[in-house]
Amino acid sequence: MGEDEDRIRVDEILRRLELNYPGSEQDLCELNFTSAFQLLVATVLSAQCTDKVVNKVTSSLFARYPDAYYLAHAEIGDVESIVKPTGFYHNKAKNIVDLSGRLISSYGGEVPKDIDDLTKLPGVGRKTANVVLPIAFRIPGLAVDTHVKRLSRRLGLTQSSDPLKVEEDLCSKVEPSEWARLSLRLILHGRRVCSARAPECSQCFLEDLCPSKDTYLSGSVLKSP
Repeated sequence: MGEDEDRIRVDEILRRLELNYPGSEQDLCELNFTSAFQLLVATVLSAQCTDKVVNKVTSSLFARYPDAYYLAHAEIGDVESIVKPTGFYHNKAKNIVDLSGRLISSYGGEVPKDIDDLTKLPGVGRKTANVVLPIAFRIPGLAVDTHVKRLSRRLGLTQSSDPLKVEEDLCSKVEPSEWARLSLRLILHGRRVCSARAPECSQCFLEDLCPSKDTYLSGSVLKSP
């Protein structure tokens, strides 16, 4: 496939993703929140956990601790008991209490709008920062989670398995204002159609554009790329 043909294919993938998963960053995000702080905490809790479970947990958590000031002064045992369903609850509880304290001591209780400042907070990596910045502040960012990495490789949007290189490759294909929406659309498609072990290729609106389709349509049981 020539460079022009590949560009046409990629543009069509992006067009169909937008057509099937329309909306803004806020529309595409499945976490429940009412502030940048709540989005930050929910995203930290979502590591290796479903958004559905996180939303159940944060309903109770934010009713008791709605902002950084409340959560920073919470009893760690109480926070652990609330966030336990999300897994790794000892670390997660410590991180969200500690990051709340850091927000108060360094940022007046507000979530910073800079990726370097965000990634200095306990439990906050580049992926989490790239979720919070575009959704809470409309600052361009593209989060690479397991779904984004898997789908971008299957679809031939990158050849890398390194999250930073995947991020760079995807960012080169759309305008900065579209980075977050591309990430969120890939996440939704990964959850609903292109799963790790059993992608539903025959039901996929990208099937004819996917260079990996034959691997899975053949019925081969392989590790997810």
